[in-house]
Amino acid sequence: MPDHPESFRLIPPHGGYRELQSYQMSEIVYDATVVFCDRFISKRSRTHDQMVQAARSGKQNIAEGCMASGTSKKFELKLIGVARASLEELLLDFQDYLRQKGLALWGKDHVKAKAARGLCYKKNRAYKTYKPYIEDSSPEIAANTAVCVIHQTNYLLDQQLRALEKDFLKEGGFTERMYRVRSRAREWTRSK
Repeated sequence: MPDHPESFRLIPPHGGYRELQSYQMSEIVYDATVVFCDRFISKRSRTHDQMVQAARSGKQNIAEGCMASGTSKKFELKLIGVARASLEELLLDFQDYLRQKGLALWGKDHVKAKAARGLCYKKNRAYKTYKPYIEDSSPEIAANTAVCVIHQTNYLLDQQLRALEKDFLKEGGFTERMYRVRSRAREWTRSK
């Protein structure tokens, strides 16, 4: 006999975005971008606003996608994709800044790039972990540190998108879940 109808859960647990590494890293990206832009790009510049908004979009869309996941896997996938696209736009802005200022873009094997990437493994990492690299350094170090953090965040978002895709293919979306729960509830009622 099927489970009791009260145990049929139509809307699964959702949210919990603050525990996601992708969200935590996107928050660091946002904070670093705001500080970088305030330090090195005129507040009257359109680029300043666009970079800050791209960083904000990355962070906020992860949160919104996770909150929407209970009723729409399609919307969650879309918003995580938007977050990933926003951070790619931001990455290009930082790379453009370096190129236009004649500053070096660190390769992944650059000693300083390795040091910046290694910061993500620190326990309780947050913006303050990266603060000296963003607030107390040259534009080259600050921009390259941001590039490293964005690359790491994008990697995490790519992994998250693959997991969401796999889960969607296995479980389906909200409409399919509604059908399964309703069918189980009917079966339970008939078995009584």
